[in-house]
Amino acid sequence: MTKIILSLEKASKPFWIIMGILLLVIVTFLDFVTGVELSFSIFYLIPIILFTWAINGNVGIAIACISAGIWLFIEVISAPQQSTSFVYFWNAIIRLGFFLFPVILLRNLEREKEHARTDFLTGAMNTRSFHDTAQRELDRSIRYKHPFTVAFIDIDNFKVINDTFGHIFGDMVLRAIVQNIHRNLRKTDTIARVGGDEFAILLPELDADTARVAISKMQNKLMEEMLKNKWPVTFSIGVITLNSPTDLSVDNILGIADKMMYSVKNYGKNDIKYATY
Repeated sequence: MTKIILSLEKASKPFWIIMGILLLVIVTFLDFVTGVELSFSIFYLIPIILFTWAINGNVGIAIACISAGIWLFIEVISAPQQSTSFVYFWNAIIRLGFFLFPVILLRNLEREKEHARTDFLTGAMNTRSFHDTAQRELDRSIRYKHPFTVAFIDIDNFKVINDTFGHIFGDMVLRAIVQNIHRNLRKTDTIARVGGDEFAILLPELDADTARVAISKMQNKLMEEMLKNKWPVTFSIGVITLNSPTDLSVDNILGIADKMMYSVKNYGKNDIKYATY
């Protein structure tokens, strides 16, 4: 069962869109054929929940509204004539509320999951979620023989920011740094806050040469913003790239990147050190 669930989670969005539309068409057809004698309204929940879980809550809301509209149309053409049209619309509103309930529930659950995965202050991923993501990417890297890069970043002299301007200002700087990194990396890359002023970045399918270009560009963009705002900080970075299958665990890989980052700090700071395995 676990393997089935994991396989479903890996399915692409187009797959779920096709499946959701197909299920909605089937339910609509059955509802139309059976008319008011046999209600199929509860089965509209299947595509609604599917779209909400696989894509997002906004799509789930749209499908719930479409389902309520379909149900209203079938009710109007199939049910005995009501004394007033208000009855139809009242029933449709009740059905819409019924359809929206699981969407709201799933959105709240997803929001709670997102909060559990992220660092509250910066919006970056937290350490536990980063470790889980890195493990999945490492497994995929070994299976498909793709390269795999991890970078550790420490903000040099960040204590000066907190001591000079206060912790609230320091928190603002941390958020600005995370936003800057997000802007200058790919959407497939992952950044996590793993310490007070330390961050880890996961760059899947990035070989050593490409990683050098990407990390160097990221550091330059960070320094541009720091100089522009006259924030007295720099960045010490350790980078490890796996170009072939390895026996190293995620903890080993993160540990190597961490040691390389501290090696940079111990020898002058504001630099990048690379390693390839």
